Amino acid sequence: MPDHPNDQPAGRLTRPRVLVVDDGTLIRLYYREALEAAGFEVGEAINGIEALEKVLSERFDLVIVDISMPKMDGVSFLRTLRGQTGEAGAIPALVISSEAGEQDAAAARAAGANYYLIKPVAAPDLVLHVAVLTGMPA
Repeated sequence: MPDHPNDQPAGRLTRPRVLVVDDGTLIRLYYREALEAAGFEVGEAINGIEALEKVLSERFDLVIVDISMPKMDGVSFLRTLRGQTGEAGAIPALVISSEAGEQDAAAARAAGANYYLIKPVAAPDLVLHVAVLTGMPA
């Protein structure tokens, strides 16, 4: 981990930025703490609408998305995100959901998820998946 917020891991000009999209405050805090400790920058959104606003106005290297959220669920968010042109539409997406059925994972993949995990996810597993999807050494 860098000693100073402006210090970067070797070979990278900026730390990868991850947007955590989940309506659960404690889930967002858990993901934030694990990812920041591993050297990632983390933004947060509480639903798909807020997440869409953020990805269209800021640069993110990955979105972590829950499925069940108010206002705009994760599948709707992913469909809308994948419909965007430019960098926003190509942001990798990791879905982490308590929805454990194969149909849920298939719906998320069909909407544009790159990978699907079932809650709860241990911090080391979270960091490993995020590192792989952002190209940052774990």
